[in-house]
Amino acid sequence: MIVLRKASGKAIHCMVMKWRRANLDDSPVLARMNVELIQDEGHSNPMTAAQLEDRMRRWLAAEYSAVLFEDAGEPVANALFRDNEGRGIFLRQFLVVRHLRRQGMGRRAIELLANEVVPGTRIVVDVLVWNERALAFWRNLGFSDYAHTLERRSTTP
Repeated sequence: MIVLRKASGKAIHCMVMKWRRANLDDSPVLARMNVELIQDEGHSNPMTAAQLEDRMRRWLAAEYSAVLFEDAGEPVANALFRDNEGRGIFLRQFLVVRHLRRQGMGRRAIELLANEVVPGTRIVVDVLVWNERALAFWRNLGFSDYAHTLERRSTTP
């Protein structure tokens, strides 16, 4: 690892990011990252880490693929995706670990996803409307608004 400093004095973590396809054995790591994602984006998902791990195993055994982006063998980001009905991929989850955010890791991971993992493929991602940082991140990477998903919550108990 190389650490550089911006003019502001803030340390920047620099590395050669590598990626690998995740497998069922990676489910615990992916589930922990999913817990972090749920917390950070303010999602209403009430599942426990154990439930998320079980769901991750089912997803990886069926329709989803996952990639772990690593630095020296340690996961720094992940992407969970599936075929989008023959129109590219639907990126269900994307996360950079908290302590490495805002250092270009997300941009680099998405570049690897787009250029090496699924080259030449359309990528669709959902972003919660109140998650302004995520919206800005995706738009800065060239993503544009495509659709708005609306929901009506049940009023009966």
